Amino acid sequence: MERMKSKFFTRTKKKPDFAEGAIPACGECNSNGKIGRETQLTKRASLLISLLTILTVPIALSMPSGAQRVFTPALQGQLPPAHMNGGTLILGRGGDSVGLDPGHEMDGESFKICDNIYDTLVQYKDESTELAPALATAWENSEDRLTWTFYLRQGVKFHDGTPFNAEAVLFSLNRQHDAMHAFHNVGGVYNYWIDTGLAEIVDKITAVDEFTVQIHLKTAYAPFIYTIAITAFSIVSPTAAKKFGDDFTNNPVGTGPFKFVQWDRNDKIVLAANDAYWGGRPRLDRVIFRSIPDNSVRLIALQDGSLHTMEFPNPDDLMQIREDATLELITQPGMNIGYLAMNMDRTPYDKLKVRQAINHAINKAAIVEYLYQGMGIPAKNPIPPTLWSYDDTIEDYEYNPELAKQLLAEAGYPDGFETTLWALPVPRPYIPDGRALAEALQSELRNIGVVAKIVTYDWGTYLEKTKNGEHDIAMLGWFADLGDPDNFFYYLLSKSAAKKPAGNIAFYRSDAMQDVLERARASTDREERVALYQQAQAIFHDDVPWVPLAHAQQILVINKKVRNLKLHPLSWKYLRHIWLEE
Repeated sequence: MERMKSKFFTRTKKKPDFAEGAIPACGECNSNGKIGRETQLTKRASLLISLLTILTVPIALSMPSGAQRVFTPALQGQLPPAHMNGGTLILGRGGDSVGLDPGHEMDGESFKICDNIYDTLVQYKDESTELAPALATAWENSEDRLTWTFYLRQGVKFHDGTPFNAEAVLFSLNRQHDAMHAFHNVGGVYNYWIDTGLAEIVDKITAVDEFTVQIHLKTAYAPFIYTIAITAFSIVSPTAAKKFGDDFTNNPVGTGPFKFVQWDRNDKIVLAANDAYWGGRPRLDRVIFRSIPDNSVRLIALQDGSLHTMEFPNPDDLMQIREDATLELITQPGMNIGYLAMNMDRTPYDKLKVRQAINHAINKAAIVEYLYQGMGIPAKNPIPPTLWSYDDTIEDYEYNPELAKQLLAEAGYPDGFETTLWALPVPRPYIPDGRALAEALQSELRNIGVVAKIVTYDWGTYLEKTKNGEHDIAMLGWFADLGDPDNFFYYLLSKSAAKKPAGNIAFYRSDAMQDVLERARASTDREERVALYQQAQAIFHDDVPWVPLAHAQQILVINKKVRNLKLHPLSWKYLRHIWLEE
């Protein structure tokens, strides 16, 4: 998940922070005007440039008809003593949300908040990629795999006091699916519904009764039940959505563990505990998400007690964090990919030998060593090694600048060419420092005769422009919405996802890749799907629409007073289990 809805500019009229090609004079300044880390970034990037030049499973009950009905136990969290309830958790993050209507959002910072305001029909178990009930207590799939029936939880209310029922499910999903729905064109494009293929796969969504819903498919879709757990398909309050219209994104109402209180853009979002939450009241009274773009400033705020947790520390601050007796560094393998996409709709990236040359020009091992400080591994495939079907037999493009120059000459560019290199303006789970990485890549490309001008914008503008193909080469990445290879391949590399506004920002359109992906998502045979996704990895390696850069570890730094915080690879719902030690 790292994209953005197409009507961003209808909701926030913020102008780009920087003109094209410009770099902010103070790196990234925080809201108090403090100077960012440009000097640190430049020194770290310069050092790197020098070095580069040198060197539990659900219980399935089989029905007589062949249908499958699934029941799973309720989620269980570690409960603290009663006197430890309450308090406000303040979390520091690298950027603000774009919006809070889950159906329209496409970026991780928005989903991070939505995960805590809304619920989906099914959700992931704590610390697992296995499914558990949420707003549906049970579900079953027909023998022909085309009809999914969901039995809804009764007695649940939205934060505005209105009842949750089948009508709410139909409103939330049909507004995305049905072009004739009164709210289909309200608030923007439903990109996830389109990019997952559900727009083409789903036939209709109907209510059997007040607490039973059926989703009918046109064709079998293997990862459907996991897909419907994606935050974008959360259930919203029909009453609130009708009341606020386009502005529902700023006035979100769901059934989740926390209720929306306040949003000061580019500063903070405040949530309060939902006392009537069906899964049990959260231990915290409030959660405040602070937007602090500078990694070093976030760490200072954590150390002085202004924050309880922070994301995305500078890799070179990790030793300092480990030595601080008040802090704890929580890590786990990440299900992500950071990459450099080459826009194949633009010359010269439509030429295979140019894309191969760029891959041979980048010393990924050195980048990971010095920019990730051991908190990542070089990437060679478009999916992480933690995901099933990963093919470790694929041989990565070796770092070989001389071969890169030869390939450029064979492509008709013996003297290289000029291009723009788009740098991430905010730290992300897969690329912790976009500016330092951009300077390193710029140096690498210069070594083969490619002169790259660094371009950056504010986060929302960056996403808007890249998905509409305004870039030459651009950094971006993806972290998993579900534990299925389809979540990476179809969103990032299918022909369907290359339609603007695109998730496939390389604008890579391969008939061979599309055929493999369509067959893989239709098959229910795990071995067949593994073989197909390994074939897809081979096609990707041959066509190289990206430079796959790195897979980063999932990292969070916390004050040791924060208790029972357990990371989840796909969700932010774990906040409801946290408490603060006195």
